[in-house]
Amino acid sequence: MSELKLPEINRVLLSGRLTRDPEQRYAPDGTAVTSFGLAFHRHYRARDGRAAEHAGFVTIVTYQRLAEVCGQYLRKGGAVLVEGRLQMREWAMPQGQKGSRLEVRGEMVHFLERRPAGTSPEGGEAAPTGKPAPHGPPDLDELF
Repeated sequence: MSELKLPEINRVLLSGRLTRDPEQRYAPDGTAVTSFGLAFHRHYRARDGRAAEHAGFVTIVTYQRLAEVCGQYLRKGGAVLVEGRLQMREWAMPQGQKGSRLEVRGEMVHFLERRPAGTSPEGGEAAPTGKPAPHGPPDLDELF
């Protein structure tokens, strides 16, 4: 009997809101890494006919230029659509135990809300420049 060959598909598509401000850092080789929590939910009808809702939480990790853009423009409560893949991160703890976490490696992050006019990416008031304030993050095509 021949072995069953399964397709290697690992794709995730999630929409939700950030549970915290993004945490941006740099790897030893200089690569930008940004992580943030994402809350997602779904509405459905329970077996007894009542409307129900289920919420879930996942960590999203982005790298390189996408990490820099996410760290600059995203804030807690912001709505995003994330495309990526699942990845397992493993590490050794000082006590000799092994830890692991399933997270989503974000390969594309779509901003679903615009930043209010007159605010800076950090959430404060923007300094007047004589130009109209941007209404959201720049088009990602312009950044890459």
